[in-house]
Amino acid sequence: MATSPKQVVKDIMAELPTLLAVAVVETETGMPLASHSNIADFDIETAAAYNTEVVKAKLKAIAALKLNQTVQDILLTLTDQLHLLKLSPKGDQFVYLAVNARDTNLAQARQILKAQTAELL
Repeated sequence: MATSPKQVVKDIMAELPTLLAVAVVETETGMPLASHSNIADFDIETAAAYNTEVVKAKLKAIAALKLNQTVQDILLTLTDQLHLLKLSPKGDQFVYLAVNARDTNLAQARQILKAQTAELL
């Protein structure tokens, strides 16, 4: 059953209440279709735009190398945060998730993203 970006954000928030930020982003434009941040000064639009460039660069690299592969997810490990990028099945959207590294089980976060992203419209 297909789910709207807004519902995906709500469902991820319910499953990972300690998240820092989450957004469903349009891959082509970098515009967030739905988002939420638990940090007042977290600029989700800027984060979405820059993470779109990360996704596009990885997809270009895969094409240039002629790899017969798809991106499962992209993990960026910061000092005390984990940022996960998970493409939708069609690749036209991705979910961006920022969590505190100390408070989050990475395997659990990846499973939640996998399940939620599979449901994107």
